[in-house]
Amino acid sequence: MRVLITGGAGFLGSHLSDAFIARGDEVFVLDTGAIAKVRHLLDNPRFHYVHDSVFNLELIDSLVSKADLIYHLAAVVGVEHYVADPYETLNVNVNGTQNVLKAAYKHGRRLVFSSTSEVYGRNPRVPWKEDDDRVLGATTIDRWCYSTSKAVGEHFCFAYHKLGLPVAVVRYFNIYGPRLDRVDVGRLFTIFMGQLLRGADLTVIGDGQQTRCFTYVTDAVAATVAAGINPAADGQAINIGTEVETSVLEFANLMIELYGSVKSKIKFVSQAEVYGHSYEDIPRRVPDNTKMRTLLGITPKVSLREGTALAMDWFRRELAG
Repeated sequence: MRVLITGGAGFLGSHLSDAFIARGDEVFVLDTGAIAKVRHLLDNPRFHYVHDSVFNLELIDSLVSKADLIYHLAAVVGVEHYVADPYETLNVNVNGTQNVLKAAYKHGRRLVFSSTSEVYGRNPRVPWKEDDDRVLGATTIDRWCYSTSKAVGEHFCFAYHKLGLPVAVVRYFNIYGPRLDRVDVGRLFTIFMGQLLRGADLTVIGDGQQTRCFTYVTDAVAATVAAGINPAADGQAINIGTEVETSVLEFANLMIELYGSVKSKIKFVSQAEVYGHSYEDIPRRVPDNTKMRTLLGITPKVSLREGTALAMDWFRRELAG
């Protein structure tokens, strides 16, 4: 099978590429970013890296026409990016997604769309089921442009599904692991990892009681592969994540413990200090993962302690090398 992964040189895309290469499939990756996370695959004859964007319509049409299955992961992600540049977030996540969907529809190719737990906004009722309400803040708050852009992408997916396109939507909940962001930026894990490596205090926003459900990348990839090859996923939105709820403060303390740091402590900071006034935090973010377990047959296997230790060891080796 030939698999096209837009944004495939990123964190999740690189692991997804690994999974399909291991299955014996042929993988085409389209990405504008660096090759560092897929460098280990470049010599594999079944792996093809194309350095370009989802706005090259002729190229998109050509790649889609040759693929059997498409994963659309290309997007602007990360709080620091969508708060700093909401235009680029909306442009790539909405218009870029339309370009890929149009080509998939034209050639009748199955597509899996990478969405996010952010689409639920700040809905206070958890765990979130896939058909629960979206509760968002004002449009004057840049923080909500990412959630909105991904929700618009989902609407386009389901609109095309009504026209006959086989499509599935996967909503990720705090995926972490090797090859995440570079340290000091991006997700909680890499921010804390960078601070630990420098012997700095771990900055926890507010009182740290906001909760997340951290999902190790191998569990997320297993579900993502299943969403593409299991016909039961067609036309579905599916939460991808663990239901184990962990506070940010608990996570920070776990990382300090596993790192064995005697220098780093917890430092509480205000939200405005980190993100300015264009960000609103979400108190709890918990998935109902029934669909993942029943439709896809995937149950998360890696505990937070085990996954965090594995990811920390990887970052230590990488930076030492």
